[in-house]
This record gives sequence, C-alpha cells and structure tokens, in this order.
Amino acid sequence: MTERNEAAAASELTSSRLLSEGKADVARVRERKLRRRLLRALLLVVVVGGYVDLRAWRHQSILPHLPPNADIWLPMVLWVLMMLLLGAFVLLPMTAGRSPHRVIRPEEIEIGLDGVRGLDGQVDEVMRTLDVFLGYRTFREVLGGNPRRGVLFEGPPGTGKTYLAKAMAKQAGVPFMFVSASEFQTMWYGMTNMRIRRFFRRLRRLAAREGGAIGFIEELDAIGGNRGGVAGTPGVPAAGLGARAVAPFLATDTSGIVNELLVQMQSFDEQGRGRRAWGRLVEWVNGYLPAEWRLSTPGGAYHNVLVVAATNRASALDPALLRPGRFDRKLYFDLPTKRARRELVDFFLERKAHEPELDPDEVRERLAHDTLGSTPAMIEHLFDEALVVALRKGRRAMEVADVYDARLTEEIGLKQPVTYTEDERRAIAVHESGHATVAHLLGTGRRLEVLSIIKRRESLGLLAHAETEERFTRTRSELEVSMAIALGGMVAEELFLGESTTGPGGDLAQATAVAATMVGALGMGGSLLSFEAVDSGMLQQNLVSKVMADRDAKRQADALLKAQKVRARAVLQANRDVVEALRDALVARDELVGDEILTVIRDTLARREAVPDASTADGDAVIVLPDVETSVE
Repeated sequence: MTERNEAAAASELTSSRLLSEGKADVARVRERKLRRRLLRALLLVVVVGGYVDLRAWRHQSILPHLPPNADIWLPMVLWVLMMLLLGAFVLLPMTAGRSPHRVIRPEEIEIGLDGVRGLDGQVDEVMRTLDVFLGYRTFREVLGGNPRRGVLFEGPPGTGKTYLAKAMAKQAGVPFMFVSASEFQTMWYGMTNMRIRRFFRRLRRLAAREGGAIGFIEELDAIGGNRGGVAGTPGVPAAGLGARAVAPFLATDTSGIVNELLVQMQSFDEQGRGRRAWGRLVEWVNGYLPAEWRLSTPGGAYHNVLVVAATNRASALDPALLRPGRFDRKLYFDLPTKRARRELVDFFLERKAHEPELDPDEVRERLAHDTLGSTPAMIEHLFDEALVVALRKGRRAMEVADVYDARLTEEIGLKQPVTYTEDERRAIAVHESGHATVAHLLGTGRRLEVLSIIKRRESLGLLAHAETEERFTRTRSELEVSMAIALGGMVAEELFLGESTTGPGGDLAQATAVAATMVGALGMGGSLLSFEAVDSGMLQQNLVSKVMADRDAKRQADALLKAQKVRARAVLQANRDVVEALRDALVARDELVGDEILTVIRDTLARREAVPDASTADGDAVIVLPDVETSVE
C-alpha cells in the first residue's frame, strides 16, 4: 500500500471514529427526539395515573357509568359512524380536486433580487417586469397598456429558475404560490382540470386581498405538452377498446389539461362572488325595465396576478401557451459565465467554512475558471462535497485541495483501486503518458491537471487537462490538436509496446466525433455541405451517424484522423524520454497532480539539454515539430 493510500485509510478511520463517538449532528438530533418521546410517554402515564388515583380516592368507578338505554342507541350511533366513513370513502375522488399548491409569504423568503448572484441579465428583465406588476394601475389606466401575465423561465436544471422566482416574490412583497406541474395530475378523470382551476382561483383571491400575487409552476411541460394526439402522451393517439374503457376514470386527456391551462391564463379578470351576485340582481331588475332604463352589469375585476413557469424543455410545450397573453415572455437561463461564476464562488464561500487559503483573488479566479460548464447548483454542490472531504480528513473547514479532490470525484468518479498485473500497469502508464506528452507539446494554452492510472468508473486511467482561458470558439488547428491528443495514447502503445491494446477504444470514439463535426457541420473536411441541415423525419440521427453513412464524408473524416495520428507519432517519437519519464513516475506514484506533471516534464527537458542525445538515438532533440499537413481535398 502506498503512502497516499495509507493516508486515505487513516482519514476514513478518523471520520468513522468521529461518528462513533456521537459527535455528529444526526446522533445529537436522534438523542433529543428520543428524550422528547420519553417525556411525552411519561406525561401520558402521569395524567392517566392521576385520573385513576383521583377516582379511586373518591371511591368512584374507574370508567364512568353508561347512561340508561345505551344498549338501544349505541348500536345506532356506531351504524351512523360506519355510514359516514363509507360515504367519505365514496367521496374520496372529490377531495382529489384540491389545489396542491403551497403559499410562501415574502417574510419567509430569505433573499431578494439584490442577493441573487450570477444572473445579472435575468435580474434586470425581472426588475422591469416587477415595475409593471407593482404599478399595474398606472400602466393600465394612465398608459393604456396590458401588464404582462406570464413569464417562462427556460434553461438547464440547476441554473436558478426557482431561486429567481422566489426572489421576485420577496422583492415584490406579495405571496408566492409554488406548485409542481406533476402535482396537478391525478388518477381521477377531470380532477387534474379541477386542480388547475382551483389553483388559479386561489391565486386570484390572494391577489385581490394582498394587492398582487405570484404563482410559480415548476416543470410546466408535465401538463403543457404539445397537443399532438387525442389522448395520453403528446403525439400518440389513444387506440383500442381498452383505452376507451379506461378513459372515463383516468386523467389521460392531455389536450383537455392544456385547454384548461389556456383558459385559466386568460380568465384573470373573471367576476368575484360579490360581483356575480350583484350581476344576477341587476339582471333580475332589468327584466322588469324597458330597454332604455336598464342598468349596466358589472364587468370582471382586474386581478394583479403574475404567473411564472419553469421548464428545461420549452420545445415540448404547446405553441398556444407561448402566444401573447399567456407565457409570452421567455427568459433563458444559460450556464454562468466566468464573471458570474466568480460571483457565485464568493457568494457560496461566504456561507461555508473554509481555510484562509481560499480567500486570495487568484485562488478564487482559478476556481471560477475551473468550474466552466457548471450551473450554480453544481458549484454549491462542489463546495458541499469539499466539506465532506474535509470532514473525512478530520477537519471542519475545506481547503483548496479538498475542492479539487471533490471536483475530480464528481466529474470522473470515485477511485476504485484494483490490482493490475505489472505488464498491464506499465501499459496503462504508457498510454496516459502519451496523452500527456502530446497535450503538453501541441496543446498551447492548455493546463495539465491530473495524470492517473487509478481506475475510476470505466476508465483505467485518465488525463485531465483544461484551457488556461475561457473561450467559446475553436479554430481548425485547435480541433486537430484535440484529435492528436486523443490518439496519443494509441500511438504511445504502438511505439513502446509494439502493438495497441483495447484501451484506446474511448479515445477513438472521441476523436471520431471531432472529425465528424469538422466534416459534417463545420465545413473543414473539403466540402461545405452541412449534415446538420438534413431532416431525417421524426427521429433525428446524430451527426456521426450521418457522416458515417456518406461515403465521401466518411473518407474525409478518416483522412483527418490518420493525419493526426501521423502527427502524434512524430511528436512522441521525437520525445520518447518525456513519455518514459512520465511512465516511470506513474508506475511509482499512481497519480500526478498539477505541478507534479510539469516537474517531471521540465526535469526531463533539463536533462536533455545537458545530454543532447538523451531523447533520440541520432542525437536530435526535437521538441516542437512542424505541423503535419491535414487538409483533405
């Protein structure tokens, strides 16, 4: 067992001892709950015992005497109770029509819009919406406008849609009615529509009493899917006697549910109970009056309601829901930029225990850069997992190493120590060293983070590398380098082992995907035709399949891959000493992190300068090679 494994085992032992000694919060809470249960039981015993002792002291029977004729009316009472219970069971479906919402008052919400981080563009748009919402009378009566009724939040999970909606309610100071769209659905036919109606009715009443209310529907696509079919799943019509037989009992009418939602979105101005009663009275009076004397009936009262819905599948929604007067304003929640991620890093670290080494700006800038592609929820989860790592090591605050340990575990998987044979261990080390060498020598602007031969998930080893700057576009040269890096492992096996193993399978798939994208979508393979424009009907084929199905495109992609393999071979052949040094370091230490990788490479290059023939047999120490021609005519 290596020193690293011994340290990990010691940290796990420390964590287990911490839990076994009852220092964890779960143990304290469990003990407190147990004491409360015992106290309640003791109180019950004291009360019952006191009652028995009191009646015994008064020479009275413990149970009170039944009144006369009890044997006549007591069975009747029991029979009535049984009938009531049976009636309640029969009427159970009617109770399923209650709205499943939860009302959250603004004072219950912790953070308003000023506390939201990483969503500057969305917050600005929401503020403009709230300006109209709070000044709806001026907007209607003075400006003659119609306030916005519905806003749709669209974006990947964890990007802050629900969080921003709650902050809206806090900022506006109005009640917030939260409901998940799936909670509307019931097994009883028609009850889903009734739940939707009652949700909006409650929303209107709250708005009338509080001056305004915000309703939030999570995962709107659960009830707002495209009405492509007659019943059931959107686009799939019901068929057969079984479907017709089940229909009266089960809520499978998707079209009816969407229709109900559309009607409710346009019924905010319906009359309340008082106006309806007054309208009936006016109609009755008008029945006895001539046409010129008839009174005007009251119109519907305006309800200051804003409905916010969230989904990560806006394309699946029925188009009618997105028309004016419904969810006509869409806000897209994209993955946060580096600036937004820096704000999120600062925001979360303020609330989590951490060591001072996480406070410098350069450290937090590095964290913001390394969390590229992460949502706000993922960044917070990363810090939570870092705290778990710190606790496992017997500490109560996270360090920088804990954060990157947690990041590696989340993105790649837990370590799964296995016993390799010596030949297999050496082969995996050669493979990963080939990747690292090509990435360092050809991948300009890239940083090597982790080089490992420890098994994680399906991977027997790995090279984790990232760009030093956040970028949103790629040049042709950069795409070609990514293919060369992916093929570096296979080339290293052929150079140092004489043949390749099954290890490069995933690398070939990755390189093939890049080549297919260059040929089929980016016009970098000799043809300007885009396979992305090909419509394959209901089922869209992926780009790789389209390219592989075309003979010319397949030939172009294969030529790109072969050219980059030649390029990787030239680099590794000229820098065999770098591959060997990384291989030996991996065999000895299992894993190299950050500067440990660069140290091995720099030491090797330093020795090469001292001994000119250290890398190749003919004495040529080639570090930077001219690019291999990769164009495909």
